[in-house]
Formats: sequence, C-alpha cells, structure tokens
Amino acid sequence: MTRDSELIEQAAAPEVASHGRVERRDRFVDDPRKKSVMLAMVLSLMPGLGQVYVGYYDLAFRNILVVCGLIAVVATMGDDLGPVVALFLAFFWLHNIVDAGRRASFYNQALAGIRPMELPEDVKAPQQALGSLAGGVLLVVVGVVLFLNTMFRIPLDWLAQWWPLALIGAGAWLIYADRRAKAQAAEGGGSE
Repeated sequence: MTRDSELIEQAAAPEVASHGRVERRDRFVDDPRKKSVMLAMVLSLMPGLGQVYVGYYDLAFRNILVVCGLIAVVATMGDDLGPVVALFLAFFWLHNIVDAGRRASFYNQALAGIRPMELPEDVKAPQQALGSLAGGVLLVVVGVVLFLNTMFRIPLDWLAQWWPLALIGAGAWLIYADRRAKAQAAEGGGSE
C-alpha cells in the first residue's frame, strides 16, 4: 500500500465522536443545512442578522435592541459619558460579529456530530411565535399614531420626549417572556 492510499482509507474510515457515536465526517460536507461562517460574520455587520441566519432569533432581537439603545444613548448623551458608551457600543458590535461566526461554526459541528450541542429551538421544529400579540398591538399603535399625523395633522413632537418608553416596554416584554418560558419549563420538567 502506498502512503496516499493509506491516507485516503483513513479519511474514509468511520470515526468515533467524543460522545460515543460512530460517524463519517465526509458525508456532512455537502449538507444543505450547513451554515457559512464567513457569511454569518458578514451579515452581522448589521447587528443580529448573522444570528438570524444561523437560527438564533431571540438572541438576534436582543442584539438589535442593545445596539439601537446604545446608539440612542450616544446620540442623546452629552460629552461626559458619550465616549465611554461609544466604546462599549464598538465592543458589543464586534462581539456580535464574532458571536455569529462562532455560532455558525458550532452549528456545523453539531450537524456533523462532532460537538454535542443543542441546535437552536427554531431549527428543531417550527413553533408558534411567542409575542405575536405584542407585535400586533405595537403595529396598531404605530399605525394609529401615523394615521392621526397624516389625516388630522396632529404633530409628533411629543415622540422626541417619550420614545424611551418604547425601550422600557420592550425590556418589560422580554423580562415577562423570559419568566414565562422558565415557568413553563419548570412545569414541564416537574410533570415528567
């Protein structure tokens, strides 16, 4: 046997993954579910979009809220703490890019059976979206405000002072949804 044929046979031989399953890594090369690490990182130049590509929708939404909130804080904050918040914004933005690349890599490794990892919930099976009621109410409120502005010329100056309430409402909704999900998980775990 030549050295080249030995290497080919070793590459084609089944391998035992760290969690005990025998897998062939070469059959996962063309898996259509595989995610591009570079594309996830490039998409994350727009915060959260790389996480959406990989399937982590909740994390993407939180990243978008954090970046938008930090941009709003930097825009409205004076010269005292503005540079500090801007530095944190830059760090968080770069973290978002690296996180999307790592999640895509881990996702691919989990598909190949190399790394025992849970895939995102949204990838496992389609589920009914939580928070559709909140999203619907938000769209109705925004539609009514814009309708009143365009049809009856009601000024929107008050929005410049009251917009932080939208961030408070979004944060309260995220806390509520998290608590509700943990309570449901605790109930589901106790009944089994």
